[in-house]
Amino acid sequence: MRLLPRVIAYSCLATIGTRNVERPTCRSAGTHKKNAGRIVFDRLLAASTLGLRVAASLLLISLLAKATHADDVPSRLTLLDFADDASVDRVEARDIDVSRVDGESGSKLLLQSGHNIDWPGITLRPEGEFWNGASFQRIALDIANVGETGFELGLRVDNPGGDGQNKSVTVMTFVKPGESRTVSANLSDTPWQFSSPLKLEGMHAAPGQQSIDPAKIKEVILFLRTPSHDHQFTIGNVRFEEPVEVLNPDTFLPFIDEYGQFIHGEWPGKIHSDEELRQSRELEKADLVANQGPPSFNQFGGWKNGPKRDPSRFFRVEKHDGVWWLIDPEGCRFWSHGIDSVSIRFGGTGTEHRENYFRNLPAKDAPLGQFYSSSTWAFGFYASRIPFETYNFYTANLYRKYGDRWREEFANTAHQRIKSWGMNTLASWSDPDVYLQHKTPYVAFFRAEDCPTLQGAEKRWTTFVDVFDPQFRTAVVEGIETCQESLGDPWCIGFYVDNELYWGGNESLALWTLACPAQQIAKQVFLNDLQTKYKTIDALNETWGTNHATWEAFSEEAQTPDVKKASDDLLAFSKKFAETYFGTIKAELAKAAPDQLYLGCRFIWDSEVAVRAASKFCDIVSFNQYRYSVADLKLPAGEDKPIIIGEFHFGALDRGLFHPTKVPAKDQAHRAECYKNFLHSALTNPRVVGTHWFQYTSEPTAGRGDGENYQVGFVDNCDTPYQETITAAREIGNEMYSLRSSID
Repeated sequence: MRLLPRVIAYSCLATIGTRNVERPTCRSAGTHKKNAGRIVFDRLLAASTLGLRVAASLLLISLLAKATHADDVPSRLTLLDFADDASVDRVEARDIDVSRVDGESGSKLLLQSGHNIDWPGITLRPEGEFWNGASFQRIALDIANVGETGFELGLRVDNPGGDGQNKSVTVMTFVKPGESRTVSANLSDTPWQFSSPLKLEGMHAAPGQQSIDPAKIKEVILFLRTPSHDHQFTIGNVRFEEPVEVLNPDTFLPFIDEYGQFIHGEWPGKIHSDEELRQSRELEKADLVANQGPPSFNQFGGWKNGPKRDPSRFFRVEKHDGVWWLIDPEGCRFWSHGIDSVSIRFGGTGTEHRENYFRNLPAKDAPLGQFYSSSTWAFGFYASRIPFETYNFYTANLYRKYGDRWREEFANTAHQRIKSWGMNTLASWSDPDVYLQHKTPYVAFFRAEDCPTLQGAEKRWTTFVDVFDPQFRTAVVEGIETCQESLGDPWCIGFYVDNELYWGGNESLALWTLACPAQQIAKQVFLNDLQTKYKTIDALNETWGTNHATWEAFSEEAQTPDVKKASDDLLAFSKKFAETYFGTIKAELAKAAPDQLYLGCRFIWDSEVAVRAASKFCDIVSFNQYRYSVADLKLPAGEDKPIIIGEFHFGALDRGLFHPTKVPAKDQAHRAECYKNFLHSALTNPRVVGTHWFQYTSEPTAGRGDGENYQVGFVDNCDTPYQETITAAREIGNEMYSLRSSID
C-alpha cells in the first residue's frame, strides 16, 4: 500500500513525538477526513509515553493513507523485456544493427552502432496505441557499454506529434566504456501530481505540471550524438518506475515558505528558523577554516610548483606539448576552475499576480521589506505583466544570516568559498563588489546590442544585430566602457562578449540578410558584393535560378534563393558577416584592453562558419555545454585555438526544487559524480583551458523572471552549501594540475 508522502509522514511522527506541541496542519497527499484527523490528533496528544505516541503515530498514518490512496500502484511496470523475437521486430533502427541476447539478468537488445549519420538510433513503440505512465514519474532502461569507447546517448520520449522540442522530453547522458547503469527521463516535472487540476504559473517545472502527457507515450527514441566511432551497447528492462505522490490542491497553497522553500517537503539542510540559518553560518565557518584550498595554488590559483614562464602583466594562452594552458601573471600554468553569477542579483522571484503561492510575505515597511523590487525582465507568464513586483529570498536570507553587514559578508565569504572549494575563477555575471576586491581572478562580460537588428534574422533569445551598420562598432565601444574597471586589470582573465547567439546553419546569416528590407545596411553590402561579382542581374539569375528583373527589384524583394544553387555566394557572405562580427569586437578590445584576452561569445548554437570566424579572431573560443562530457569537444579541422566552457551544470530533485535542469542527476550523490566526470573529461581534453559552472546559487523555487527554477547552485536560496557537489569540486581542485599535466 502506498502511504502518505514520506515527508508528511515523517513530519507527523516528529510532531507527535514532542511534548509541548501545537496542533499541526498536516497537508496530506490527497483528500482525507479532516474532522476524523483532528479527533485522532487530540487523542494522540493525550498519550503520555513514547510507546503510546509511536503506536498512535502509526495509527494516524495508516488512517490518512487509506483515505488518500484507494488503489495500490506497483513500484515499477515493465514495458519491454525483449524476451522474444517479436519485440525485436518492432524496433526501428537507423545506422544500428539490432539483435537479441540472453543473459543471467534476462534478455537484452545488443545494439551495434555505425557513425555514418549524425544521430544513429532506434525507436521503440508499444504494441497498442500508447504506453500509459500516468501513475509514474519516469521511464527508465538499463544500459551497458560493451565497447571500448564512451559515447553520448540521448533518451527521448514522445507524445503524438513530438518532434524533440514540442510534446517531447529528451535527456542526454555520457556512457563510459565498460559502464552499466540506468538511464531515465522524467514524465512528470516533479514526484508530485494533483488529485484534480491546479495550474501553477511562472515556473519551468512545478508540482502537478507535466511537459508531456504520461498517459500517451507514443514512442521512445534512443540515439547517439554525432559519433566518430562505431559503438556497442546493450539495453534492457524498459520500464515505468517511481510512483508519483498525489497531492490535494485544496490544501496545497501556499507552497513557498518565509525562506523561499517548498513547504510540503523535508530534506537535509532545510531551514526552519533564523536560528538554524545562524547555526549553518557557524558550521560553515569551521569548514572553511579546515579546508582553505589546494596547496598547489599560487595567489591567482595557478600551478605554484609547475613549469614557469616569464611573468607578464596579464593572463595569456600558450600551447605546450600539444596541450593548451592559460598562463597567469606570475608565469604559472593556470586552468580556470570557476563558477558563474557569484552575485546577489539573481534570487528574485515574481510575487505579484501570485501572492497566494507565498506564506507570510513581509510587509513593505518591515526590515525584510527592503528585498522587494520591480522587474522588467521576463519571458513566459510575466512577459505580458511587465513591470511586476519580485521578492529576493536569497538576499533576505543573507540578511537573516549575517545582519546589517550582509553585503560585505557575502563578498568575503564568496572568496573564501571559491578557494576552499578548489576553484580559482569568478566567472560571468559576478558582482563587481566581489571581483574588484582582487582576491580571485575573474572574467568580464558585456553585450554589443544597442544597434539595429538584422530584421530578417530568426529570433531565439535575441535577434542578431546588423554588424555592417556603423552603430555596431559604437555598440561594441559602449559595451567595453561598461567594463572600465577591468581594462588593464591583471586579475581579469579576459572578456566574454555576448551570450548564446543564434547563428542558424552555415548559410543562415546570408539568407536572413536577403529576407531583410532594402534599407538594411547588411543587405546593401551583400547586394554590392553580388554586383561586383556578377556585373549583371542576368548573370546572377542564371547561377541562382532566379528571375529578378533588376538589381533594384532584387533589393526590394525578401525572397530567398535555392540554397544549393546559391550556396557559394551564401557561404561567402555568411563568412564575411561572421568575421565582421568577431573582427570588429577584437579590434576594439585591442584598442581599449591591449594584451587582454578575448574569450568569444559563448556558443550554445553554432555553425562551422561561425566557429571558424571565432577561431580566427578570439584568443579563446567559448562554448556553453549542457551535456555530461566534453571529451570529444573540438574545433573544425584545421583550427587550433584553446576552448573554455562558459556554462555547464547538473541538478536533482532531492533538495526541495522542482526542476533538475536539462542535464539531470538522480540525487546529490549522482550530481557530484556527474561534476567529477565532466571535469575529468575537460581536464584531459588538450583543447579545454577551463570550465565555469552555472551558477553560484540555485534559482528561486518559484522561478525567476523567465520561469527557470533549476537546482543548479553550489549553495541553495538559504545560502546553505550543497556539500556533495562541494566535496567533488574540492577533489578536482586538489588533483587538477597533476591530472592536466599527465596528458602532456
